[in-house]
Amino acid sequence: MRSPLQGGLPPSGAVGGAVVEIACDESGFSGTNLLHSTEPVITHASVDLSTSEAVELIAALRSRFRLSPHELKSGHFLRRLGASEMVDWFLAALRGRAHVHVIDKEFFLVTRIVDLLLSEPSYASGTRLAQERRPAAIALHRAGRPGDDWDAFLSAFVDMVRRKRRGPARETVERFFHARDALARRVPADAVLAALDPVRVRAVLTRLDDDDRTIPPPLEPMLPALAETVLFWSGGGRRVLVFHDEQSALTADRLTRLQQVLPAGALAGLVMVDSRDDPRVQVADLLAGVARRLPTARGWLGDQGLGSMASGL
Repeated sequence: MRSPLQGGLPPSGAVGGAVVEIACDESGFSGTNLLHSTEPVITHASVDLSTSEAVELIAALRSRFRLSPHELKSGHFLRRLGASEMVDWFLAALRGRAHVHVIDKEFFLVTRIVDLLLSEPSYASGTRLAQERRPAAIALHRAGRPGDDWDAFLSAFVDMVRRKRRGPARETVERFFHARDALARRVPADAVLAALDPVRVRAVLTRLDDDDRTIPPPLEPMLPALAETVLFWSGGGRRVLVFHDEQSALTADRLTRLQQVLPAGALAGLVMVDSRDDPRVQVADLLAGVARRLPTARGWLGDQGLGSMASGL
């Protein structure tokens, strides 16, 4: 027996106006394990196919390349002989009907440090709606990496803001600033490192410990990815109704807060579905996996105006 689907924010009634329905899935998501995963990026893919169009595309893919049912996953798909031809055909079939948002996990953490600890946290943070601190994050990312002191700095931040913190807040703040100081000796002129203040950091941690829900979850990249996806599809004033593979991070409370920072009416709602039941989500899942595993595919998507890099690097 299947468990009930978690998350989502279905529309309360009929969705009026110009509406586009998209189906979404991700690849490479590893929860809060953003530093020690074998996957350096997360891809969030979306398609605006109808159910019948998705069924036809999957059937054509299986017929044309003699795929068995279990080979629709990107791992099986890309290991087959002639995978390059299959990828080219698949991407061409989605031209104008798909979008992929790519999140560099390490850079995402840098934006979290900047947005959470140097300004008022917002659900708009990490998206094109809040760009004023992006140059500072890019400068730190470029100047700080690579190096053991860089890895220690990011790890200390993760340990400090994760929900199940390793040790008392006071100790994790001390470790974070010790790591900041070590990195600053190598990158002395960085504005972000210089601006970090223990009093402000402790105040933010207190709000997190008190479950202040106005602060977006610090280690959750799916929310800004969804925001960017909605912004892409809402171009021209359309409302976006999302059908998403189950993702427990996309709770009704968080989605409501995200709705409030997006342009009025942009996110009409989000319905959780089981990918086994929705061929549109199956296509999105395959696209996300292909884009994550093949940088050349991400380049093709960018050339077609269908892809975006969250890192901005």
